[in-house]
Amino acid sequence: MPQPLTVLCLASYFKGGLFLEECHRQGCHVILVTEEKLGSEAWPGHAIDEFFMMPDLARQPDITHAVSYLARSRTIDCIVALDDYDVETAAALREHLRLPGMGISAARLFRDKLAMRVQARAQGVSVPDFVHALNDAQLADFMQRVPPPWVLKPRSEAGSMGIKKVHSAEEVWALSETLGDRRSYYLLEQFVAGDVYHVDSVIWDGAVVFAAAQRYGQPPMSVYQGGGVFVTSTLAYGSDEERTALAINQSVLAALGMEHGVTHAEFIRDQAAGRFTFLEIAARVGGAGVDKLVEMATGVNPWTEWARLEVAHLRGETYGAPQPRQGFAGLLVSLARQEWPHTGAFDDPEVVWRLEKRHHIGMIVASDDRQRVQDLIAGYVPRIAQEFTAVEAPLDKPPD
Repeated sequence: MPQPLTVLCLASYFKGGLFLEECHRQGCHVILVTEEKLGSEAWPGHAIDEFFMMPDLARQPDITHAVSYLARSRTIDCIVALDDYDVETAAALREHLRLPGMGISAARLFRDKLAMRVQARAQGVSVPDFVHALNDAQLADFMQRVPPPWVLKPRSEAGSMGIKKVHSAEEVWALSETLGDRRSYYLLEQFVAGDVYHVDSVIWDGAVVFAAAQRYGQPPMSVYQGGGVFVTSTLAYGSDEERTALAINQSVLAALGMEHGVTHAEFIRDQAAGRFTFLEIAARVGGAGVDKLVEMATGVNPWTEWARLEVAHLRGETYGAPQPRQGFAGLLVSLARQEWPHTGAFDDPEVVWRLEKRHHIGMIVASDDRQRVQDLIAGYVPRIAQEFTAVEAPLDKPPD
């Protein structure tokens, strides 16, 4: 009888339980390596064969030594990064152990905001004008050529973390001085006003076999930096918005060379020109409940499909793409003043999921009627904002 496949997962954030469970259901030997601060989280213990903790998964050479030590007595078939911050670590480990999957250069296209923009633009994908925040002359030329405001972005943080909106060259030079030797890890980009969209995809053999398109209520950067209720909801199927979002998503994935896996990509529709433009992409499942949003609308959970395709790939089998339904869902999430907010007053039958997290309130509404979803969102947002929402100063990096 053949040995079960051994899948080693890295998680520097508490997420990916459904991935672990599906790998276990598929008969894999599942190893989870996480950080000590996450040891008491509600990991699905029944699906984890071996559980290890470290102080910091990104610290080298510690993580390489630790995983290599495990490999002395285990045949590791696959290494998976469950969180955005683990993508490059997993890539380095794959290269070190000569395992299948994305190596360092390929992984950087899905982590490094400068790398993904350079590659996308070279392949003809529309991106906001940008410049590496490194060379003085090139920075000066950019600021003379592109009118403010601009956004100064760290190349390898997740989401809106560390992004600063700036309005003058003096601000840029002052921030550059503050950054010092860290300046080369940033880019300066034209600020584009407009609606922001995200497309969550499953890719097999270089083809997009599943994609769900949604629009945010407010741009994530606005919510992250200014507070408020984070909202996103399913686009109308067959609409111009959906077709255009899916088309540019496909162009980006082709430009970046994704072969198999899952992605969460974001685009903006320029308020002035109406053109869709690529913002960023990650080789992971969307966070903050987006996976549940996609599942409640389509019946497809990206975590589960990711595990299914990884196992199929390792076994040399054909992955059976899911058959989604065309329902609609809306996700609402906010920081909360209360430690454990009580959401019983939101009692409409369309509420199909509730977030359970300290000092957060969140829920998903779902229906076959898109207008019903939009009406519920319109009614819930002001109630959440008034009764629950808390505002904290944005972080430049994740908390320890």
